[in-house]
Amino acid sequence: SSDLLLKQYKATRVFIHYGGGSVIRSGLLGRIKGLLDQADISYFELGGVLPNPRSGLVYKGIELCRREGADFVLAVGGGSTIDSAKAIAAGVKYEGDFWDFYIGKATIQDALPIGVVLTIAATGSEASQGAVITQERGMFKRGLSSRYYRPRFSIINPELAYTLPRYHLFAGIADIMSHIFERYLTLTKDVILTDRMSEAVLKSVMEAARIIKDDPTNYEAMATIFWSGTIAHNGLLGVGRQEDWSSHALEHELSALYDVSHGAGLAVIFPAFMEYTIDVDPLRYKRLAVKVFDVPDDGSDARTLGLRGIDNLKSFYRELGLPVTFAELGAKCDDIDKLVEKLRQNRGEVIGSFKRLT
Repeated sequence: SSDLLLKQYKATRVFIHYGGGSVIRSGLLGRIKGLLDQADISYFELGGVLPNPRSGLVYKGIELCRREGADFVLAVGGGSTIDSAKAIAAGVKYEGDFWDFYIGKATIQDALPIGVVLTIAATGSEASQGAVITQERGMFKRGLSSRYYRPRFSIINPELAYTLPRYHLFAGIADIMSHIFERYLTLTKDVILTDRMSEAVLKSVMEAARIIKDDPTNYEAMATIFWSGTIAHNGLLGVGRQEDWSSHALEHELSALYDVSHGAGLAVIFPAFMEYTIDVDPLRYKRLAVKVFDVPDDGSDARTLGLRGIDNLKSFYRELGLPVTFAELGAKCDDIDKLVEKLRQNRGEVIGSFKRLT
């Protein structure tokens, strides 16, 4: 449990970071505090993390941790809470503005140790080196990878997700799948083992999603979703292969401007990206269609089979109640120039590797 793990890491003054009211209403936060009281570990807290976590709360958390003398950060929640906690953990140890890390002005040299109690499977932040924050001065959403961001431990209990709104859970599944697509769509040849591992996780999470849709408290299916989220973004499925990440860069601009769920934005972006890039490697898309999206290999050419697979992916997202068009997200044609300009400021003139996008 969290108290024993915190003792193992010699935590004496714990900063508990969380989001909205769900961890309070469910009693989870109270249970954690009770365990820490029993273990005689002191703590203080800061809630209020929003989806697409903001810089303002990070600055507040850094100031609070310095004042209170934190020696460990415990994130209780999903990806947004974990990412906010990571930024705070690094910012406490840095004399300048934590945003310096996100604009390449400084490199993280140290951070407070981080632990996680995960409540939703989505970002994989519970096991990854990444954290994404939105800077409220200009609403720039940026990601950062650092070995100091890898949590010391993560408690992953699928039962904590039983009461989640279905939309959030299913948007999380689109996020999980997108982390695999970013690695699967590669120009690297002869990476068959990670291809097959990626296909297995994609198939498993899709099967589990359909079970959860009808049976929200099915433990095995929820456990599959949670474990898939961790495997999808802990680095395992990217071993030995070039990764892309242009779809994430595109989506970050959508969620920065419209404050949409990251997973919902990715459900719109990825099928469009796939259609746009299918001619880069039709055989790769054929493989994805046949191995993952249940497209029969009827002898049609690779491009045709690949497009059928993309259609099946869209149908799957629709089945889960997720958007698949910009209109369904509430995006506006008039904002395209603004989105592109923000992308240029954030990422430069060219992004991606599978197909270089200007």
